[in-house]
Parts: sequence; C-alpha cells; structure tokens
Amino acid sequence: MKTVLSTKKLSSPQKELFLNSGLGLVEYDALQIEFLDVNIPLEYTHYILTSKNSVKAFVKKIENRDTSNFQVFCVGEKTKALLEENGLRVVKMTEYASELAQYIIKEHHDDSFLFLSGNQRRDTLPKALTENNIRYKEVVVYKTHIVPRAFQRDFDGILFFSPSGIRSYLLENSINSSTLFCIGTTTAAEAKKHSDNIIIANKPTVENVLVQAINHFTRHD
Repeated sequence: MKTVLSTKKLSSPQKELFLNSGLGLVEYDALQIEFLDVNIPLEYTHYILTSKNSVKAFVKKIENRDTSNFQVFCVGEKTKALLEENGLRVVKMTEYASELAQYIIKEHHDDSFLFLSGNQRRDTLPKALTENNIRYKEVVVYKTHIVPRAFQRDFDGILFFSPSGIRSYLLENSINSSTLFCIGTTTAAEAKKHSDNIIIANKPTVENVLVQAINHFTRHD
C-alpha cells in the first residue's frame, strides 16, 4: 500500500476522502501557530487578510463591534468563507497575494489599508503596495513556529502547504524519492530546491492537494 504523509493534521472529511481511496495516511502538524496579543487599530475601513489565522486573530478583537463599514480584501476561498461566517463583507478574494496586490493597485489606489499578517509572510504583497504608493499599516497578529519531528521511514508522497512546512520537515528528514504535492506555486518554489518530483494543486486548497495525491497514486498503481 502506498503511504502519504500530510504535514498538517486533516479534518475528518479530508481524512475520509483519503482513506476511501485505499492509500495509507500519516499526519502531523509541522507548524504551530501562536496568536499575539497585539493592538489592532479598528478605525480603518479597508482590511487585508491573507490567511485563516489572521482572520481568527481579527475576529477575537472585533467581538460586539459594528463592522458594517469594514471592507475586507483576502487571499483564498477558506479565508473568505471564515470572514463571511463571522459577518464580514469581502470585497475581493483572489487565489494569490500577487493578484490581490494588482487589484488593490488598480481599483483602490487612493484608499488606506490595514494589513494583518503572520511573521513568516512573504514580501509579495507589501512590496507591491509600497512600490505603488498604496498607504497601508501592517500588524503582525500571529507567529508560526516550526515543530521538527523525525520519521524513521520514507513516504511515497508528502503533502506540503507552505514553504515553512517544507523547512520544518527537512530539519529531521530527507525527501529521497517521495513525490511532493504542493498547495501552490510559492510552496512549490521552496520544494524545487530539494526535488524535481513535484505536483502542484490546480487550486490552492487542502482538498485539491489531497485529490492530486489520490489521483496520482491510484493512477500509477
């Protein structure tokens, strides 16, 4: 039986999808999130959030507040869904930070933004905003900690969801001949430093990464 390692723990429906395919699954959290007790200014109307973790931090701070004039710009379907679940209005969602930056530059050049981020965020979005004179303030609302763990075996496939997850895995393990399944191009760019055996999800969602792995191994049996 082919066995795949997920570098983040999966939800029950995600696991079921996998186990129904006849593949073996090992899972662990390569990263740990620490939410920071920081002041988030709420006098802004335009907010940028690029991950579910920044939404979680934001939601804690806006309990019982009127958020009807907030306009939120976000990256990823899951981020959007979590924002909307918490009653926030999403003006624009894109799959990647680079696309969101281009939209803001084109459509909201004169607005000023609050960008809620994590300490491991990439420079893509802030760099584009700065270069195009978009006014924004950044507040780091969570930290990503690497959690190294050694596995005394090889896996047929490894699922990676961020560049930090790859770095965490490689502290105690090597890639060897595993096929790497990456959630998007940023994660794949990090993976390419260590392997040519890479498959990128069609859409940057956890489910799509799972589907790629299932399709790959059930087709190649």
